[in-house]
Amino acid sequence: MRNEMMHRPVIQEDVLTLMRHRQPGMPGQLGELQAQATADGVPIIPNETATFLNFFVKQIKAKNVLEIGTAVGFSGSLMALAMSPDGHVDTIDRFDVMIRKAKANFEKLGVAKQVTLLEGDAKDVLPTLEGPYDFIFMDSAKSKYIEFLPECLRLLKKDGVVMIDDIFQAGTVMHERSEIPKSQRTIHRKLNLLYDTVLAHPDLTVTILPLGDGVLMIAKDKDSVDITIND
Repeated sequence: MRNEMMHRPVIQEDVLTLMRHRQPGMPGQLGELQAQATADGVPIIPNETATFLNFFVKQIKAKNVLEIGTAVGFSGSLMALAMSPDGHVDTIDRFDVMIRKAKANFEKLGVAKQVTLLEGDAKDVLPTLEGPYDFIFMDSAKSKYIEFLPECLRLLKKDGVVMIDDIFQAGTVMHERSEIPKSQRTIHRKLNLLYDTVLAHPDLTVTILPLGDGVLMIAKDKDSVDITIND
């Protein structure tokens, strides 16, 4: 389950140490889950991304959140705990082993009533949802981000934000295709298609953050945003 890209940081080591290790981890049982998952090599978001996510969800006072990619429930629990008691997280995952672990962790952390785990492939689940969501966090198959984006923007409220994790491909996303291992070329192509689609879109405000293996923040500036994907 080791996420190799998380261990190939794209910023210098001393800055990474400040961001990942000097910033405190999450408190209490959430911190215990964070530490255990990190020790076990479970691909949860690194501490600098978790710290930012906790900060951001609190600052925007999110009430309705959608997550794509539950894993063991760390980031879903983090967001639920960062929200007010009447806030709610819908989270999507299709892997049975992750679903079982996430449900157990939601119960252990006391957020089960605030979290709905939607079981299935996101491509099938997303069209069934109505929203609107204040915030959407995507941390799933990198090659699927561009495919999920139109539905995410449909579900997102005006001025809401989509946060997409792991968009640097360990710093190789801007390399020539010929330099990319064949096993990674689909991800490379799809991530570049994502960039091409959103960075110059007139109805989106976009920024890129060097957290973990990269974070893409997309704000929806209009009630309805049309996306054309030229694959």
